Amino acid sequence: MQSRQPTTLGVSISFFVIASVFVALRFVSRIFVVRKIGLHDWLMLVAWVIDFGFSFSLFYATKNGLGLHAKDIPPENEDALNKANYAFTVLYNPALMAVKTSILVFYLTLTRNQKVFRWANFVTLFVVNAAGFALTMINVFQCHPVSAAFYSTVPASAKCTDIVTLYLSSSPVNIITDLAILFLPIPILTQMRLPYKQKWILVITFSFGFFVAVVDVIRIAYLQQAATSRSLALKTIHLQNAGAADFSWYASLSFMWSVVEVNISIICGCVPSLKPLVARILPKLIRDTDGTKTSPLNNYATGDSPVALPPAAAILGGPSASSSPADSNGSKPSQTRNETTPQRQESDVPISMMDFLSHPQSGPSDAEAYTSTTSGYPADVRFFDFVNMKNPESMLKLNNRESIAPIAWTSLLFFLWGFAYGFLDTLNEQFQTIVKLDSWHSLGLHGAYYGGYMVGPLLVGRPVLKTWGFKSTFITGLCIYACGALVFWPSAILTSTAAFTVSNFIVGFGLAVLETAGNPFIALCGPLENSEIRLNISQGIQAIGSVVSPLLAKKVLFKNVTDVASLVDVQWTYLGIALFDVLLAVVFWYLPLPEASDEDLEELANRRREDNMTKVLGIPVVWLTLGLGIWSQFFYVGGQEVLSISLERFIESTDAHTSLYPFDILTIGHSVFAVGRFIAAFAQWFLKPRWILMISYIGMIVFSVLCMKTTGTAAIVMAMMVYLFESGVFSIIFAISLRGTAQHTKTAAALLTVAISGGTYLPFAEYAAYLSHGTQWSYCVLVAAFSAGAIFPLYLNLVPAVKKQVDPVPNEYLRRPRRRRHRNGHVRTVHREKENPSTGGVLSRRRSLVSDPDLMPDLPMPGETHQIPSPQYQSIGNWASRSNSDAGSYSESLKQRDSPAESPK
Repeated sequence: MQSRQPTTLGVSISFFVIASVFVALRFVSRIFVVRKIGLHDWLMLVAWVIDFGFSFSLFYATKNGLGLHAKDIPPENEDALNKANYAFTVLYNPALMAVKTSILVFYLTLTRNQKVFRWANFVTLFVVNAAGFALTMINVFQCHPVSAAFYSTVPASAKCTDIVTLYLSSSPVNIITDLAILFLPIPILTQMRLPYKQKWILVITFSFGFFVAVVDVIRIAYLQQAATSRSLALKTIHLQNAGAADFSWYASLSFMWSVVEVNISIICGCVPSLKPLVARILPKLIRDTDGTKTSPLNNYATGDSPVALPPAAAILGGPSASSSPADSNGSKPSQTRNETTPQRQESDVPISMMDFLSHPQSGPSDAEAYTSTTSGYPADVRFFDFVNMKNPESMLKLNNRESIAPIAWTSLLFFLWGFAYGFLDTLNEQFQTIVKLDSWHSLGLHGAYYGGYMVGPLLVGRPVLKTWGFKSTFITGLCIYACGALVFWPSAILTSTAAFTVSNFIVGFGLAVLETAGNPFIALCGPLENSEIRLNISQGIQAIGSVVSPLLAKKVLFKNVTDVASLVDVQWTYLGIALFDVLLAVVFWYLPLPEASDEDLEELANRRREDNMTKVLGIPVVWLTLGLGIWSQFFYVGGQEVLSISLERFIESTDAHTSLYPFDILTIGHSVFAVGRFIAAFAQWFLKPRWILMISYIGMIVFSVLCMKTTGTAAIVMAMMVYLFESGVFSIIFAISLRGTAQHTKTAAALLTVAISGGTYLPFAEYAAYLSHGTQWSYCVLVAAFSAGAIFPLYLNLVPAVKKQVDPVPNEYLRRPRRRRHRNGHVRTVHREKENPSTGGVLSRRRSLVSDPDLMPDLPMPGETHQIPSPQYQSIGNWASRSNSDAGSYSESLKQRDSPAESPK
């Protein structure tokens, strides 16, 4: 007789005993050492009480047959086994909910002035408790009537939800909250100033949560194995219809790992509170006795003041950030301190996390409420001696060379959403085949993805971008995208079209938030004359991701996806994507990415205020350009999606004699599209962006018409040409439309991202036309979409005021002002403005050293002698020795040179 009872019982009892010991030691530490019990301690005690009932129900179920095959369970034990299983399933979510609530309440006591940290905690608390309560109610009422869940004899009309399937469906919530609890304290941990030994003890202590996430993944693996094994045994395609066949055998190891998960969570939640007890018993284990072993940047052990660091809101550039004492602008030192720390106000040493973890309080005050940080942000701060977070310069002040590194990191995000888009298309196709969706429902799945672009940029993207900047928007988008990837799990397990639609929407929502910040970041990071070039290169990297991911999915990951069991296996890919997203979000937290304030954007735009505010049809030209850019973007993306969705159907209708499959031709089309973006970037060195946009629209319209008029291989070639001409359009529209929008640039970026939702609607119109008149005739929708979008390049190339406004000028970035010292000792800052001397692309824009202040040589100071290497600089050297009255005449002489005219601001 096969039995899993010894394994299930032995492992479960061991972990419950260990967890009980940790809870007991926690209260010993809090009562006898710290002498204060907090709310999080009582919540952990509640969690242990629930865990006792939860674990005991598994012990009782194992005694009555859990771990045996159904045929080996004595009939008289069935009722007891069913009742124990029911109690186990009902108590699982409350136990986890209490543990996670205790940990999150403990996090809230770490600091009182970290607004971002506290809000993130509150959101996580809400998710944990709302989801926990909902899942508990589902488990309580898993059967109708409820008695059917724990009696062996039930009415024939009773209906029950399979508990293994329900556990699998709820797995994303546990993983998401586990990851949130693991990464939430990182911003606080990295602000600590501690000796090496205490530093690493602190890191290791809070890293124990990693084991909870690992155990959760192991538990999910066993749940999935149980579900798929039962599905295969019953020859059913729907996991939720697997019934109760041999439930005691298949679910035993899954239940065991559920007990392990809850008890590991309790152990990890108790570890930080044991620090005072360990410090009392083994003080040398905690403290550094040799000052030479402390961090070189830390003076804590020597009695000197460590560097006080800012709250997260200041790091994110929030409005609460103020000048630090180390500010170089001579501002008044900050006096910001927590008023609840009177004993610390006489010292500059802030109470660290390790202080309250180890400090036994004898008074009634709560040591965990004590923190003290300044609200400024030091120019150069090292965290843990290996992360150097510098206060980044404005992206509007970066030249081409300085902008390479931040653009490279951001382009990784472009690749990520291209990769996600390719995966989604392939997985949607597999899902449609398995559940036999019709074409309208298939378009609905596609529309749900682009539906995220309708609400994401304005609901989340713009507020985060305006309040906290580009870095925070990247992190927010990555986290939402990770949640969407995990939601694919229940949608696949339940084979639910509604759930699959929701997962598509969440992924689109997250990527829309990413794109709200990504496109303007690339466009603004460096001289604006190269905005279209940079954006086309980054978008080309995104297109490469959309080529690679379908190949990987079709040929490797989704190759054998033919039923729901194999569809569930695919979710491990999405778990990997979700984990990668979260890790990338952590990396972006520490990257010194440049930002662009509204003030800097306004200052840069005001240098060409006259060009931007010229009225056309009574409207300032900059806003008319933005409005028509949004219009053009909407129809362009809609036409692009019409082509991608209908291409396989189009190929089949052309009767082309080719050995290539439609998927292969679609891959070729995406490859042509990717290469076309790099070609468009290269062409802008010789041609103005508005010229390239006009040529692109003409090509798209012409070859779309030819798609309707040709057949066979020629028709396929025409479709590939459409891919080629449409490749660079998105980037050029986006960069041109942003130009000159000043302090409203971030709002304009959000609106342009909303325009991507055009991919939701036009595919429906094309499919309706296909049903009426066939595939080739349906491409009239494609022609109409591109014709509507072509209004924008016509406007750009035919209206003189518009041409002056949108054409980039050389060295158009917020240059560092050049400081010049005159004979009288006064320092004069020289600002320079540019006219537009270009006759074509970037290479046609004339330059000289005089036109670029960053390239001009150092000028001699009074009393100094400098050799002028070339006669052409003699006049500049002479100018340095003249009086202020001569500067004007010299400025006139510069106008006769071949450089652009300049005037002081």
